[in-house]
Amino acid sequence: MKGVVTKSTGSFYFVRTDTGEVYQCRLKGQFRIHGIRTTNPIAVGDSVEFDLPEQKQEGLIHTINERHNYIIRKSIKLSKFSHIIAANLDQLIIIASIEQPRTSTGFIDRVLVTAEAYHIPACVVFNKIDIYSSESEKRYHSLMALYRRIGYGAMAVSALQGTNLEEFKALLANKTSLLTGHSGVGKTALINAVEPSMNLKTGNISGYHLKGMHTTTFAEMLPLTNGGYIIDTPGIKEFGLIHFESREVGERFPEFRALLPDCRYTNCTHVHEPGCAVKAALQRGEIDEGRYRNYLSILNDENLDVVEYE
Repeated sequence: MKGVVTKSTGSFYFVRTDTGEVYQCRLKGQFRIHGIRTTNPIAVGDSVEFDLPEQKQEGLIHTINERHNYIIRKSIKLSKFSHIIAANLDQLIIIASIEQPRTSTGFIDRVLVTAEAYHIPACVVFNKIDIYSSESEKRYHSLMALYRRIGYGAMAVSALQGTNLEEFKALLANKTSLLTGHSGVGKTALINAVEPSMNLKTGNISGYHLKGMHTTTFAEMLPLTNGGYIIDTPGIKEFGLIHFESREVGERFPEFRALLPDCRYTNCTHVHEPGCAVKAALQRGEIDEGRYRNYLSILNDENLDVVEYE
C-alpha cells in the first residue's frame, strides 16, 4: 500500500492513502535515509509504502520514496545529527511577529537560507498586527518591503481581527505549505481562522518572558477545504543550520547571488577579499546592512536568534 505521512509521534506514523484512509504504522526494522544523518528517518509529507499484516490494525513501513525536497535543521539535543521538519513541500511560510513574542530577523534569515538551499519558495507572514505600536507598525512595513525587494513573498495579518485573512487563505490554496515560527506567534490561531472546523488548541503568552507557550506537540499535515494541506509544526526557539561551505552561504542570499559573477574571486566570501561586488553594493546602500550582519553571523555560526536590524 502507498500513502503520505500526515503525522509523526516519534514511534508511530500516521499514513493517509489515496482513498483517504489513515493507518497507524511503524518502521519495519531500523534504517536511515542514505547520506543523511537524521534523528527521524521519516518526516511528515514523506511518500511511503507499507504492508498491512492480516488481522492487524498497525502497518509496517518498508519503503520511503524519493523526496522532491525537505526542510532540515540541526538537532538541538544531538548536535551531530539533523532533524527533518517536513518533506515534499510546495512552499514554506514563516509566521513572525514584531511583539509578544518578538521574532528576530536572524531567525527569519536562517530559515530562508535553508529554504533556498532546498529550492523551496518562501514567504514571511507578520501576524498580530492588531497589537502593534506605531513604531512596530513601521518596522513590519519596512521588513515586508525588504523581503519583497529581494524576491520573497511578504504580508501582514491579524488572526484575531481577521485582517488580510482572505489573502492568506489564497496563499495556501491547492498547495502543501509548511508553517514554522516561534511558539506564540499565532500559527495555530491562523489555521483556526481560515479553517474554523479544525478547532485546534491554542495557548497563551507567558507574561514573564513574553514567549509563546507550546500548543503543537508533533508536526501534522492538515487538509484545507479550499484544496491543499498545511503542515503545522511545534514552535521553534532556534533554527540551527546544517553545515554549509562558506561559498554556499552567499549563494543562499538572493541579493548576493545576483552579484557573484562580478566578484574578483570565484570563491569570494564577501568578508575580506578585494574586488568584492557584494561589499561594494553594501557600501552603496544597495544591500541591507542587517541582512549582511546576519550573513556574517551564519559564517561565524553564531546564535542568530539575538541578531537584529538597526
